[in-house]
Amino acid sequence: MDKYVLVAGSGISGIGASKLLLKRGKKVIVYDKNINLDKNDIISKINMNDIRKDNFEVLLGEITKEVIDKIDFCVISPGISLEEVFVKALKEANIPIWSEIELAYKYGNGKIAAITGTNGKTTTTALTGQILSKYCGKENTFIVGNIGMPYTDEASYMNENSVVALEVSSFQLETIINFHPTVSAILNITPDHLDRHQTMENYIKIKESIIKNQNSNDTVVLNYEDIVLRNFGQSNIKPKVIFFSSKTELTDGLYLEDETIFWNKNNEKLIIGKTSDFNLVGQCNYENIMAAVAITYSMGVPLEIIKNEICKFTAVEHRIEYTATKNGVTYYNDSKATNPDAAIQGIKAMKNPTILIGGGYDKGSEYDEWIKYFKNKVKLLILLGQTKDKIADCAKKYGFNNIVFVESIEEAVSIAEQNAVKGDSVLLSPACASWDMFKSYEERGKIFKKLVNKLDK
Repeated sequence: MDKYVLVAGSGISGIGASKLLLKRGKKVIVYDKNINLDKNDIISKINMNDIRKDNFEVLLGEITKEVIDKIDFCVISPGISLEEVFVKALKEANIPIWSEIELAYKYGNGKIAAITGTNGKTTTTALTGQILSKYCGKENTFIVGNIGMPYTDEASYMNENSVVALEVSSFQLETIINFHPTVSAILNITPDHLDRHQTMENYIKIKESIIKNQNSNDTVVLNYEDIVLRNFGQSNIKPKVIFFSSKTELTDGLYLEDETIFWNKNNEKLIIGKTSDFNLVGQCNYENIMAAVAITYSMGVPLEIIKNEICKFTAVEHRIEYTATKNGVTYYNDSKATNPDAAIQGIKAMKNPTILIGGGYDKGSEYDEWIKYFKNKVKLLILLGQTKDKIADCAKKYGFNNIVFVESIEEAVSIAEQNAVKGDSVLLSPACASWDMFKSYEERGKIFKKLVNKLDK
């Protein structure tokens, strides 16, 4: 008897994995520990037209030994911790546990550019995808992963001519086995998700595992200014290394100098572009541009096409995104800043006195470095969510006391409007995840933008 594949998680990732497996003739059990979910609702999310219904079932609650005995392997959604009781039971039974990107890699084709890092992944992936699409054609280019479209949703449509721009999280990298990108990139590593990964050492190890199956024909793109990644790139790793830097002139690699991006390559100094020509602003975005240049060039895209596309590209939604100007006050949506380091980049990008809206779900982060950037920039801090007291205590430790507590994003926008004067900026840049009050950072950002756009001009 054919065994089942257990798909753990009934959200977007789980549904995508289930569809891919069913299309490939596998028998699937979709599992979710939440007993209050509606089985029929989960079933309705899967198109059953071409699928035998006896190949598919939904399980809620607990996994019994009887169920485990029916399983060949498990595909786990990234939001599920490997410390869950059922995961430990699977491991004890020697059931292989696959990441969703491992599953998509098995059934997909084409060249993969896999992009990870604590911050900048979405912007770099979107830009990489735009450049690849221009050169390889939209029909051959797939922009997938944490950027919004599950890799598993698109894998069935890929062929040997396909190119994939894939945003990869540390959660997805925890359970890769044979996943092998043509080009990988680690943009930076700063403290994040320590509530799940426990230690920085473990978090770093997981991020660096993106290259575990790469060889000397492949490439990894790394941030020279991140000392962990610099040491990693200078160690004995298999793929070719391309460094980029926002501070140091590199004898071999991309770097930013005098508002211009250069590439020292094969004893030739190439001009990639001037920052004044880009729609993206801020040091973090110039790093994202350099990474995308290195990635796409390594994927075979001519430099002239790359240069043109990096000048056309505009900011992705929720990342230092201009929202509106109301009564001379400029509003920015940086909801994707879900950790302190990302939020630092938001503050650094502001040119005017800034009213900052922060706070949210506690991932175990520390806020000292973020708050040190408030000096001479942030005039008022509006805090909401689970972390508001923790952040306020940290701010006061550094002498920043102009703080207002609110209970909702609606109240935060109202307080910001009341306190802003012409020439100020209002920045939603929470430095925290959204899960205490919102389904996602996208929902948080969309609500913020809706509220801002309702303000009087």
